[in-house]
Amino acid sequence: MNAPVSNTPYTVITADAHAGASVQDYRAYLDPKYRDDFDAWRGSYKTPKKKHVTKKKEKNWNSEMRLADLLGDGVVGEVIFPNTVPPFYGAAFHVSPPPSPQEYEHKLAGSRAHNRWLAEFCAEAPAQRAGIGLIHLNNVDDAIEDVEWIANNGLRGGVLLPLPSPSETHLNPLNHRDYDRLWAAIQDHDLVMNQHSGQGSPTYSDGQGANALWAMEMPFFIQRGFTHLIMGGVFERFPKLKYILTESGCAWAPKLMNQMDAMWMAWAAGYIGEIDTSQDPALKEPPSFYAKRNCWYGASFPSIADVNGRETVGVDRVLWGNDYPHYEGCYPYSRENMRFAYAELEEKEVRMMLGENAAKLYNFDLDALAPLAAQANIRPVDVQVPLPIEDIPADSTCITFQRARMIGK
Repeated sequence: MNAPVSNTPYTVITADAHAGASVQDYRAYLDPKYRDDFDAWRGSYKTPKKKHVTKKKEKNWNSEMRLADLLGDGVVGEVIFPNTVPPFYGAAFHVSPPPSPQEYEHKLAGSRAHNRWLAEFCAEAPAQRAGIGLIHLNNVDDAIEDVEWIANNGLRGGVLLPLPSPSETHLNPLNHRDYDRLWAAIQDHDLVMNQHSGQGSPTYSDGQGANALWAMEMPFFIQRGFTHLIMGGVFERFPKLKYILTESGCAWAPKLMNQMDAMWMAWAAGYIGEIDTSQDPALKEPPSFYAKRNCWYGASFPSIADVNGRETVGVDRVLWGNDYPHYEGCYPYSRENMRFAYAELEEKEVRMMLGENAAKLYNFDLDALAPLAAQANIRPVDVQVPLPIEDIPADSTCITFQRARMIGK
């Protein structure tokens, strides 16, 4: 391992954080015509996980607490995904299925209430927060209206792109040309298209193992967004689009890129086995070309295995995250996670993954964050100290640390 080239502290930006208002506080952000409906819904709503109604829940919206928590964890900037339950939803937006036609009007009102709240929340610490706005695919005109609102109201985190599962037959898949007007609007406003682990999964029964199956199969279903956008030619038609798949690492990407390229070779030849593809024009370039040009990869609370493949996808395309304030993330032990994942890597690579890549993608001002980075004082020499398994914090519920305890690495 080479010696660090500097002792300048890392500027650490979590590309995976979550926030939202309390359910009741969302009422003020609703269009007034929906407030009576909200009151009726609120009266029947039950918190899905009462154990979270604690100080931990308050971390979603308490700005001072949140800034102090993150700085104490060494983090000076955050990309904010949703977390709490918006009006008329039964769960957080990013783990809820896209609304049915019957639900759409009210859930659109709920997601817009979240966007209004988030814009105000980010304005409280604009240098440190990049909020991700919510859109739906049910109505392209509404989605474009929301894209414009997001762009004009400082949500520089971009949009959280919905991902229809195979069971959402009322929505077109992402490779459908009807969405081209939406892609054009996102590209014109230079917004990032975000997807997050947990999206795109079908409905599971309540039988034994349902939650475990959901978690185990999640990587396949979330990666369908990546493959549909690439194979569907979205990045070919809209070459300036920027897409990131967060809380998924990048180790899976080289193999999937190879699979897509192999399929493309047969596709471009005109036949996939006995399937005639002559009426379905192949992409002009191999799919891996678009993956490398248009895609980024969010490696939340990583192990070294989770960032394997960075040479293939580009180390400048990999972003670190601590998943604050989720239990499965590495907060409040982000320093330990950095040592666990990055101790053997070159400082230049670590500096890029911990903050510089996020700053470039989401337009953080590194000069503005420098005083906070100096205060957090996460130095290369500190991260280069390996974290033995036995030194993993005993009270951490981080999935990466749990896995390391189980398999010994």
